[in-house]
Amino acid sequence: MAVRSVRDTLHVEVVTAERELYNGEADLVNAPGIEGQLGILPRHAALLTVLGAGELRIRLGDMEEPIFVSGGFLEVSDNRVTVLADAAEHAEEIDQARAETARRRAQERLAQAQSNQERAEMEAALKRALSRLRIAETTSRRSRRRINAQRVEE
Repeated sequence: MAVRSVRDTLHVEVVTAERELYNGEADLVNAPGIEGQLGILPRHAALLTVLGAGELRIRLGDMEEPIFVSGGFLEVSDNRVTVLADAAEHAEEIDQARAETARRRAQERLAQAQSNQERAEMEAALKRALSRLRIAETTSRRSRRRINAQRVEE
């Protein structure tokens, strides 16, 4: 493997109030911004943005670490990416049965929503459940190796 200089990679930290999910290097961070997907490469300009619910993908060479985030903030500064997620979990931690139950419940409640606020809350819950299901399913089919050495274990 070729030796990488510090400027060829980003240092990435992904944390919630409860735990640190990732702390290591990356070639690319792909994140779910509220306005669409964000791609962060080494030497990216400084940035502070709000995250939506979806897949945060960290790549290093031919390995990747998929993480579900349900909102929060992403900051890029001095070749460092810091993700402060409202909630997050590694793809293999997603309980697909629980996510499917949440999806069904959100769809049922959305159909019965009485107010715009209730409708917006159920649409957000449905989006989170669908994102968790999609991430769990696609991660199990992907052939990329995981970044196990860089992952923070509890």
